[in-house]
Amino acid sequence: MVAPIQAIRGMNDILPQDTFLWQFIENNLRDVLQSYGYQEIRTPVLEKTELFKRSIGEATDIVEKEMYTFLDRSNESLTLRPEGTAGTVRAGIEHGLLYNQIQRLWYLGENFRYERPQKGRYRQFFQCGAEVFGLQGPDIDAELILMAGKIFEKLGLKSAVTLQLNSLGSIESRKTYRHELVNYFTDHKNELDEDSLRRLTTNPLRILDSKNPSLKHLIENAPKLMDHLDPESADHFDKLQNYLTLAGLDFTLNPCLVRGLDYYTKTVFEWVTTELGAQGTVCAGGRYDGLVEQLGGKPTPALGFALGMERTVLLLQQKSHAPHLLDIYFMTDGEPAFQKGLELTAKLRDQVPGLNVIQHCGGGALKNQFKKADKIGARFGMILGEQELKDRTITIKPLRESTPQVTIPEDQLIDWVKSH
Repeated sequence: MVAPIQAIRGMNDILPQDTFLWQFIENNLRDVLQSYGYQEIRTPVLEKTELFKRSIGEATDIVEKEMYTFLDRSNESLTLRPEGTAGTVRAGIEHGLLYNQIQRLWYLGENFRYERPQKGRYRQFFQCGAEVFGLQGPDIDAELILMAGKIFEKLGLKSAVTLQLNSLGSIESRKTYRHELVNYFTDHKNELDEDSLRRLTTNPLRILDSKNPSLKHLIENAPKLMDHLDPESADHFDKLQNYLTLAGLDFTLNPCLVRGLDYYTKTVFEWVTTELGAQGTVCAGGRYDGLVEQLGGKPTPALGFALGMERTVLLLQQKSHAPHLLDIYFMTDGEPAFQKGLELTAKLRDQVPGLNVIQHCGGGALKNQFKKADKIGARFGMILGEQELKDRTITIKPLRESTPQVTIPEDQLIDWVKSH
């Protein structure tokens, strides 16, 4: 017997019972993003390795340990994208979309990182990203964050997430802070774990983001970046907080919030949850004003966020308001009823846009058809048997609520469905 081939560890199939949740999220993402004037961009999943080394930073965990990189037949180093911002910036520069222009762009697609798979963190994972180019004030920072909040509201997840904010200041002010932070952690070198010791010489700000509980007290007493902000960054951050407060959006200041990528400046933020264990960040982003120039373009202010699709799906699965897969499962008893059912289900699909209907195929008793309707998660079962066929009626039974079934005239079917 031939051994079956299994999927690569950390790269998962999305099965039919889950794809409707993905589609529900994707449709709502698209609706919100387009309502704010964002346009979709699609970039290759494979890029030159240099793109990510120059943008993300060679001293980051992603570039050092997590990228899927290989040489092609021309001996050129290529990498499966580990995140979406760098490719979007590359495309913007290459096609002349960014210079002296304002662009609001969004994308949805898979990314790849080689790390230990766990719930909510996989080697192939999907992100929805939004990026803005050409605007440098805190007003667009506020709009972007409020838009992310609107997405969670639209998905029914507003109560499941909270917003955390910080400012990383300018590159210049961060250099001063970095020096003080290195001195502080060097004085406590014997208390650092292996990861933090490595980061001490490469990316010391990432020590603040450590999840090691034994470092919690040390990190809490570390110098705060907020105390080292340059006047422009401090003013930017104060105005951002004011805009969010005026909009009625609650947030928490987190002085230890840093991002794992080198290109961030000024505003950084995360939407986090306590409902997914260790993988608490659902959406994260911030401002990266130097990245376009760093990748060969003209100086261009920019900011964006990425929302993790898998973690959003996990959150939605925990909610009772998750959408139903199917509106109607249409059941028939006998060949004449089946033939009439074909006519009625076609009419339903034509006259009620967006309606999801399955007509039972394969015959069998109505009892077994009801079992299939319930298993597939249909909201309503519609029955066309001998009596209904004779009386020109349809029997409708709610399958997800305790209301009684009703029998209606066949010519009222479309109006009933539209009203329910």
